[in-house]
Amino acid sequence: MSLILNIVQVVQLLAALGMIGLILVQHGKGADMGAAFGSGSSGSLFGASGGANFLSRTTGVLAAVFFVCTLGLAYFGNLRPASSGSVLEGAAAAPVTTEASGAVPAPAVVPASGAAQIPTK
Repeated sequence: MSLILNIVQVVQLLAALGMIGLILVQHGKGADMGAAFGSGSSGSLFGASGGANFLSRTTGVLAAVFFVCTLGLAYFGNLRPASSGSVLEGAAAAPVTTEASGAVPAPAVVPASGAAQIPTK
């Protein structure tokens, strides 16, 4: 199970880094107006508008992979064995020793209300 979680985490990390790179390479919607009038990067690698479809589709696929990996990690992260209880239940069951003799200290008395009680003699 741990091998599957490690693989899913690596895939999620690679998808995140790929999305970051592709988003930084893409140009905004306002850049099309400049390319239409002869300025800008009309001689780019994918042409004036050919790269927008490829880059945006690849970004969408990587976003879907990232989303599926996130859901998978959340699902597997919340799976617990039926026999194990809460962390607090395990801490409450274990006695706390403070002295070298091994004696268990008496529990402190906590007042029921929020107001401080003054001890009377």
